[in-house]
Amino acid sequence: MYAVTISQPGGPEVLQWTEVPDPVPGRNEVLIEVHASAVNRADLLQRQGLYPPPPGGPPWPGLECSGRIAALGEGVLGWSVGDGVCALLGGGGYAEKAIAPTGQLLPIPHGVSLVDAAALPEVACTVWSNVVNLARLKPGETVLVHGGGSGIGTFAIQLIKALGAKPITTARGAKHEALKALGADRAIDYSTEDFVAATKEHTDGRGADIILDIMGGAYLARNLDALATNGRLAIIGLQGGRKAELDLGAMLGKRASITATSLRVRPLAEKAGIIAGVREQRSDRHPQPIQPVSVSRSRSSNAIRASSRVRQARDSRAQSALVGVRPSGSPASAARISSSGIPTCADTRMNATRRSMLRSYRRWLPPVRVARIRPSRS
Repeated sequence: MYAVTISQPGGPEVLQWTEVPDPVPGRNEVLIEVHASAVNRADLLQRQGLYPPPPGGPPWPGLECSGRIAALGEGVLGWSVGDGVCALLGGGGYAEKAIAPTGQLLPIPHGVSLVDAAALPEVACTVWSNVVNLARLKPGETVLVHGGGSGIGTFAIQLIKALGAKPITTARGAKHEALKALGADRAIDYSTEDFVAATKEHTDGRGADIILDIMGGAYLARNLDALATNGRLAIIGLQGGRKAELDLGAMLGKRASITATSLRVRPLAEKAGIIAGVREQRSDRHPQPIQPVSVSRSRSSNAIRASSRVRQARDSRAQSALVGVRPSGSPASAARISSSGIPTCADTRMNATRRSMLRSYRRWLPPVRVARIRPSRS
């Protein structure tokens, strides 16, 4: 099979469409014929040589994928060849085939396409495990979501709203209308507003019951200030740094709690528990199903460009992308990559799909850009 491999640490140009050995499913694992994967921040860090894959996993990136089950390992129950699935992976999603433990599989939700479902596992598992499981979200509570225009943010807003709570979010002003359409009760422009003051004003001085934070050190003191009494701060990113001073007296006074988690390095049993929780909370069981926010699709020649778009975004917290992989008839020409590793062609045949999806999202260009790979045949 072929996979998008990393020739050496660097920018998007180091990604190569390379022939690699076919994976073989082990006990309680399935082989997935991949239709799409997603560009997550961890993939960008891995490409730069800053976030190595877990021991024993594929060396190419891809923390999630969607597709159809092509083969079953020993002991697999409840799944069949041909089932459409999306999967949480430790890596290896940027390939024509991927291995996933059965405990990390999700069925495709009703109303979500097989390709778009690739955008669900990471965000669903991250939001559910932090907001619902650890922070114990209750109906009626106010949740401040930092980076509302990101994949995490757009999913979190929808889930929080669906569970009867009140999402507010930080994002650049250009995204506010779209985030309110997803369910945000208040959108705060972090570039021009003080999110602490805005949060307190919106909650009549009480503060947020839960804060889902991607910034880490830079926001720690202000997040604590913005918390309500008995508030819970869930840190899932360190874009603002790893270190900061913490006022324990302020924590004691508010009876606040802070959790900090990552998903990729968790043991398989913990990931399986999170997946079970997500399945129980599945988006298609809500009156208004939760959808991954996506917009455009193109051929495999744009896979590298998807990574480049994320890197070059003015606000990196508000960008993610999907890349799709379909088995190629002619592997040598599958990605049409030049000797320098730069894609040499682009697909222009998806304009109708793009227009249709743009209309579906009120003509707004959402933060998650879908780039579907359909390798050329020659």
